[in-house]
Amino acid sequence: MKALVYHGPGERSWEDVPDPQVSDDTDVVVGVDAVTICGTDLHILKGDVPEVTPGTILGHEAVGTVEEVGSAVRSVRPGDHVLVSCIAGCGTCSYCRGGHYGQCLRGGGWALGHTINGVQAEYARVPFADLSLHPLPQGVTDEAAVLLADILPTSYEVGVLNGRVRPGDTVVIVGAGPIGLAAVMTAKLYSPGCIVVIDPAEPRRDAAKRLGADVVLDAEPAPALEVVQSLTGGLGADVVMEAVGIPSSFELCTQLVRPGGRVANIGVHGASATLHLETLWIKNVTITTGLVDTSTTPRLLRLLAEHHLDPTPIITHRFGIEQMMEAYDVFSRPAETGALKVVLTRSA
Repeated sequence: MKALVYHGPGERSWEDVPDPQVSDDTDVVVGVDAVTICGTDLHILKGDVPEVTPGTILGHEAVGTVEEVGSAVRSVRPGDHVLVSCIAGCGTCSYCRGGHYGQCLRGGGWALGHTINGVQAEYARVPFADLSLHPLPQGVTDEAAVLLADILPTSYEVGVLNGRVRPGDTVVIVGAGPIGLAAVMTAKLYSPGCIVVIDPAEPRRDAAKRLGADVVLDAEPAPALEVVQSLTGGLGADVVMEAVGIPSSFELCTQLVRPGGRVANIGVHGASATLHLETLWIKNVTITTGLVDTSTTPRLLRLLAEHHLDPTPIITHRFGIEQMMEAYDVFSRPAETGALKVVLTRSA
């Protein structure tokens, strides 16, 4: 089969590799019908995730058809159409029993495209299939579902739920890439009073506005701080979400939050950020970080099936899976291409 293989920082290729096989009784092999590229994949290619070793197939977001199942798998069977979650969970360790699948102690967590081969391929082995795969409800498209493999639950759990968004809150989201835009959509489920999105790119600000942001600003810290102070009577934002993954955006979040407010860091960071405790210690600010658990994926799938969520406006480019190298090139140059999310599908 063909797959996108990581060969070290800055090096990738679409090449022939052996077909995956069921190796544990909880495994499933899926034929990949739709797959996408994540900003985290770009972090890997920059060398920001050293746990990913050369030779690994990248990718952790896919929709597919079950081809083969291990003897212990009970929830799916060959022919089922499924969402492949970015997180696997054994279901029995102490973290999984608490619903914290991202911290699984038995080889789960974020494994696909990280510690094992991923899904940017024609076929993929998925571990712990009973918790990692979600049968698609009738009427849900591959394009919509694939965005629930990672970015929707990540934004919802690590941003909205960790940030404890409540009705009437002023919510600021720093970064209007796919994760930030997904945060806009899922924050709106809680009826905040005002959503402010900050991003230097005008096309991304426009996308945030279309998806429900009330105010969009460029990334200059001083004017952004002035606007947020004006909107909140000088208090600051109730919830601020970091959706970029760079030190300056995290530090901006800590400036925008009000005393007693919450900063929810969603972004994947490849460099150290300064925590200014000399100004934060007195503000009673709660700062959260986290890896998604995908425990909310069934809920999000229901909302999708019932037409309460539609993430497809985030998709800007579509390719055949054999165009993986071109898709990476487009996705990695968003300032030039306008790319938000790219989706690749198997040719008929």
